[in-house]
Amino acid sequence: MRCSFCNKEIPKGKGVIYVRKDGKQLFFCSSKCRNNMLKLKRSGKKLKWAH
Repeated sequence: MRCSFCNKEIPKGKGVIYVRKDGKQLFFCSSKCRNNMLKLKRSGKKLKWAH
């Protein structure tokens, strides 16, 4: 599976799954990606390190 923010491959047994109220699952490789997307409302496309 891939990170929903930076599109990096997540090894099996690592990362976090966040489930929104509408049932959509978001996968994150780190808390850095999770916070940038959910808390800070940033887009991974606009950040240089998230490519």
